[in-house]
Parts: sequence; structure tokens; C-alpha cells
Amino acid sequence: MSILYIVLGLTFLILGGNWLLKAAVGLSLQLSIPKIVIGMTVVSFATSAPELIVSINSALDGATGLAIGNVIGSNIANLGLVLGVTVILGSIEVQRSFYITDWPVMMIASVMLYFFITKDALIERYEGIIMFASLIAFLIYLLRFQKPAVVDEMPEDDELLPLYKIVLFLSIGGLGLWGGSELLIRGAVSLATSLGVSDAIIGVTIVSVGTSVPELAASIIAVLKKEKAISLGNLIGSNVFNILAVLGITSMILPVEVKPDGMSLITNDIYWMLGISFLILPLVFLPRGLRLNWRDGIVLLGIYVTFVYLSFN
Repeated sequence: MSILYIVLGLTFLILGGNWLLKAAVGLSLQLSIPKIVIGMTVVSFATSAPELIVSINSALDGATGLAIGNVIGSNIANLGLVLGVTVILGSIEVQRSFYITDWPVMMIASVMLYFFITKDALIERYEGIIMFASLIAFLIYLLRFQKPAVVDEMPEDDELLPLYKIVLFLSIGGLGLWGGSELLIRGAVSLATSLGVSDAIIGVTIVSVGTSVPELAASIIAVLKKEKAISLGNLIGSNVFNILAVLGITSMILPVEVKPDGMSLITNDIYWMLGISFLILPLVFLPRGLRLNWRDGIVLLGIYVTFVYLSFN
């Protein structure tokens, strides 16, 4: 059954990623909105749904620390694992709006989380409202002012879809990514347990990566289909959504507290998240300006593997 879950999970992820990509391109053409904006909004929201579901359920169950751990771990995985693998498969060229708007907003959201959570190990309701209001302001800015941030290599392949098809592909694509990630996690955990792998290793590897699987699937498919604007926008946008929407909404429902047994989130993990978020900017400029290539991917992947290894040890 474990192998079947894994195979079905991967199948749903591939199909879901394809459908979501079709919907994103169609919506970009239909509304004449740059693809980077669609990637940072619609696609990011769809791929961040697992984090939102996990965090709200954790908060309602009283395990609010899991909500913060889920977001911090997912943000590290998005940049270290997902972006690392994505740029190893194909280089991404970016333009000035990346460092003028997108990266700064991701850093502002990350620093905001740092100050809210480290001062008292608690995200209050009013802080959640501030975070969510910041997200709304960012989305309004994107829709009004953002310009294309990544070169579209194959615009002639874009397909104009009727609105009902966009909604259909968006819905089944999002469900496919969510269902596929659930099946893949369940199968992988079951297989690892049957092979005698400890709970600690399973938690640090499979479960922490699990909620980033939709981003990974959507990004890899976008790069393979030369829709790199959607790929990069999805990852930057997902990190912004994870902090401002997932933790913002969760803490508005119930204040999010880090319990004493989870203090490593404040003393260690959040610094990894801030560090890898900051690192993206110099990687974009060095050694050749405004691009990420396979060398950067190896650096990011190496950092993620180091984080997982040190977390376990």
C-alpha cells in the first residue's frame, strides 16, 4: 500500500501541477496581468493551502507551536529544497522588480515574524491582523503596479482559455496538488516506518518537506514548460503567504504560542529562515547579475541538507 500511495501521490502532483499551470497562464492572458503576479498570488495561494490547513488544525487542537514550525520549516524548504532543485533543472533570469519589490517584501514579512515571535514566544490576535492587512496591501500593490519580472521564453505557446475552464483547472489543480501531497506523505511515512526509520528522521525529512511538495511540483513543471515567471513568483509568493496569510489567519483565530519544548524554533530555526531568505539576493547578483543557475541551486540544496542534518543531530 505504501508504494501505491507514493505512486498515486506523484501522479496527482504531476497532473495537479499541469492543471494549475494551465489555469495560471490562462488567467494571466484573460486579465492581462503579468505571470509573475499570477504566480505570487493565485498559484502561491493554491500551493500554500496545505500549510494553512495544517496550521489552523494545529491551532484548534491546541498545538499552536506546530503552526509556527510548519511555516518556518516550509519556508526554508521552499528556498533551499524547491528553489534549489528548480534552478538546477534550469536557470532563471530575473529583472529589477525582483530586488525592488518581491525580495524586500519576503524579507519584511520574515523580519516581522521574527520580532513578533521572539519578544514573547507568542503571536497575538492584533499581530495576526497586522500581518494579514500587510498581505492585502501587498496584493493590491502587485495588481496595480507590478511589471513582468521574468523573461517569458515561449509566449507563443500560451493558450487563451475561457473563464469557466480557468476556474475548473484552478480547482482541480489545487485539489490535485493537495491530494497528491497527502498521499505521498502518507505513503512515505508508512514505508519509512516499515523500514525501521525513527520518528525523528521521519519528522525532520518527510513531514517537514511534505507541505512544500505542491510548490516543488508546480515549480518544476513551470520550469520544464518554460514558465519561469510563474515558478519564481510561486516560491517568493508562497513564503510571503505562509507568514502573512497562514500565520496571520491562524493567530486571528487563536493566538499562536511557542511552547517550552519548541523553543528551538526561536533560538535556531527562525535564523535559518532569515539567513536563506537573505541569501537569495546575493545569489541573484553573483557571479553573473540577475540570474539563478545550477551553481546557486547546489548552494541552496546544500544549505537545506545541512539544516536537516543539524536539526536531527
